[in-house]
Amino acid sequence: MLTLPREASRSEVRTLLTQEAEYGHWELARSVLYVGGVRKVWLRRRLHRVSSTL
Repeated sequence: MLTLPREASRSEVRTLLTQEAEYGHWELARSVLYVGGVRKVWLRRRLHRVSSTL
């Protein structure tokens, strides 16, 4: 879970999540924006399905 401050712009959040997805093999599971402006983001591991070649 990532907690992002209210001062973080949309572009900064998008860049952070893009980097996590690309390099950390994560995908967005859930995102909540609270009244005070704090955003909490839950990430989950991306599954790589391997098909059998036999």
